[in-house]
Amino acid sequence: MVAMSGGVDSSVAAALLVEAGHEVVGVTMKLHSEPAPGGPKAGCCTVDDAEDARSVAATLGIPHYMVNLSVEFTAAVMDAYSAAYASGRTPNPCVECNRLVKFDELLARADLLGIDAVATGHHARLSDGSDASDSSGAAGSPRLRRGYDRSKDQSYVLACVNPSHLGRLLFPIGTLTKDRVRRIAEGLGLRTARKAESMEVCFLPGGKEAFLSARLDLDPGDVLDREGTVVGRHRGAALYTIGQRRGLGVAAGAPVFVEAVDVSSNTIHVAPTPPECEVLSVVRTVWYRPPPLDPLDVEVQTSAHGAPRRARVVAAEGGGAASVRLDEPVPAPAPGQLAVFYEGDEVVGSGEVVSATHAETVPSR
Repeated sequence: MVAMSGGVDSSVAAALLVEAGHEVVGVTMKLHSEPAPGGPKAGCCTVDDAEDARSVAATLGIPHYMVNLSVEFTAAVMDAYSAAYASGRTPNPCVECNRLVKFDELLARADLLGIDAVATGHHARLSDGSDASDSSGAAGSPRLRRGYDRSKDQSYVLACVNPSHLGRLLFPIGTLTKDRVRRIAEGLGLRTARKAESMEVCFLPGGKEAFLSARLDLDPGDVLDREGTVVGRHRGAALYTIGQRRGLGVAAGAPVFVEAVDVSSNTIHVAPTPPECEVLSVVRTVWYRPPPLDPLDVEVQTSAHGAPRRARVVAAEGGGAASVRLDEPVPAPAPGQLAVFYEGDEVVGSGEVVSATHAETVPSR
């Protein structure tokens, strides 16, 4: 089963599996209502995207079906997105879709149909772990790795997927560059070959503020500096996120950044420099090896396209939480963001950030 969004990556993923001799079924997920006419398109869930997927499936000679997951997606992703902002957190809806909807639901339907594996067009790779140098004793179990094209790598948004699913997943384009993917699509005459990419969240055609304003009770409030002086007015504290610079409505004569969001008092606090941290606390951890109860040197990445930073991570007893100490101060991620731990190009684990603080000392190497 290939999840076909109507984009070039999933189109070529299906084509490569057909070429390899697999029996392939294309599935397009309906996750929410189509964006309003004339609004920006987000690259999935529109009628045009579904038609692109259907056309590619017809070209490849494979069956194509629509799967309605709108109820599951609304509850697990859209409602949770609003609730997170209402509590002062900044969620990553693509991560939550992968964590709670996409792979669980597609694998469940694959089971009903007697299908062995689910494939997607993600730029990520899986290996059997036979080249792993750790002593976890898990050689041969699937390992999640960065995509070959680092500029398109999507391992970050996959780093919360249930580890037990990895043995049934395929990422056929993970060893290819984006240019190579497009050339393959052109050579096969697929209508998605030159289709533009979208970096937008699929259910936010009108933007985050319009979405949240329709779902939350938002009231204007004070913008405070570090001394507690009122320096501006905001449109509702839940709309803002740590590190934000644009759209603050503060005439300070120089850029200011959101340093804290307090939804209980409906205030946001700004500072002349972006907030930094040296220690992260994370919960909802997912481990692709046994949780490291001793300090483990890793690189931590806190946004989909952010720079990885050297750190040490230690899992709490039971493995459901972890502490991360960075080698040097870095821009502080907002609570709700995902921290992904890498050794080289391999994903070791991940966790949701609940706090980003300073430390008096940072462990030396």
